Amino acid sequence: MDEGDVETPEESLLKQHRKEKKDLQAKIQGMKNSVPKNDKKRRKQMTEEIAKMEAELDQKHDEERRRLRSASDAEVPLRSGALKALPSTRGCSLEVEEVANGVEALAVEQLPRVTKAQKRRDKKAAQERERESRIAEAEVQNLLGERHLEGVKLAEKLARRGLQIKEIPTDGHCMYRAVQDQLLRRDKPELSVKELRRRTAAHMRSHADDFLPFLSNADTGDVYTADDFEKYCSDVEHTAAWGGQLELQALSKILQLPIEVVQADSPAVTVGDEHAGDALTLVYMRHAYGLGEHYNSAERLKERPDDS
Repeated sequence: MDEGDVETPEESLLKQHRKEKKDLQAKIQGMKNSVPKNDKKRRKQMTEEIAKMEAELDQKHDEERRRLRSASDAEVPLRSGALKALPSTRGCSLEVEEVANGVEALAVEQLPRVTKAQKRRDKKAAQERERESRIAEAEVQNLLGERHLEGVKLAEKLARRGLQIKEIPTDGHCMYRAVQDQLLRRDKPELSVKELRRRTAAHMRSHADDFLPFLSNADTGDVYTADDFEKYCSDVEHTAAWGGQLELQALSKILQLPIEVVQADSPAVTVGDEHAGDALTLVYMRHAYGLGEHYNSAERLKERPDDS
C-alpha cells in the first residue's frame, strides 16, 4: 500500500464517528416506528430519550476528538525535532540506542499527565455512559417486545368499542380488584376484595362437583383429592393466590352477571353468558409483567390532550 493510502488517525476517527451516528439514527428510527402515533405520552418520553442519546453521542465524539488532538500535539516535538538529532553515521549502534532512549523519554515527558482524580472521573463518566446505553437499548427492546405489542393490540381492540385499559395493581388480587372496579362502574353494591374472595371460595366449596374435576396437581397430573380441593379453596379465600377461569365462573354465578374477558390475540371470552345484564369487562394480559399473567379493568375512552 502506498504511503498516501494509509488512513490517518483523524480520518479513522471521523469514519468511526460517521458510523456511530448512522447506527444511532437507525436505532432512533426503530424507536419511532414502534410507538403508536396516538400514544402521546409514550412518544413524548421517546422524544426525550432520543434527545438524551444524541447529546451523549455528541459529548462522546467531542471527548474523543479532544484526546486525539492532545495526543497529536504531544507527538509534534518528536516528529519535527527530536528525530533529527539521531546520528546518521552507521556502526555507532550504542550511541544511536542512547539517543533513541532519550527521544522516547522526551516523548513521554511531552504527554499530558492524567491525575488519579481525573482517571476516576473519566472512569465514572464511562460507566454512566455505558449504563445509559444499556437503558436505551432495553427501552428499544421493550418497544419491540411481546409486552408492548400486546398492549398495542389491546388498546386498538378496546378503542373500537370506546374503551381503554384501567390499570389494576399487581398484588395477586388483580382479577378480584378488576371485578370490584367493574361493579363500581355499574353502580352495583360495593364489595371488598376480601368479600369477593370469601364468596368465591364458599361457592366453590358448595359446588365442588363443578370445579374439582378441573383441578390437578401441576407436578404429577393427579386429580385433586378432597383435601387438595379444600386447600385450594382456603388459598382462594385467605391468600393472594391468583384467580383464573374457575374463579371467574364462580363470581359470575355469585353476581348473576356475565363476565367478558378481552384478550390481545384471540376473541373475547364471556363467562356466564346465561345471565342477563351488561357484562363486566376484564382485560387479560399474558405478557404484562415479569411475573406473567395479569388482569386489568376497562373504562370509557378518555379524550387525551394533544402534547404536540
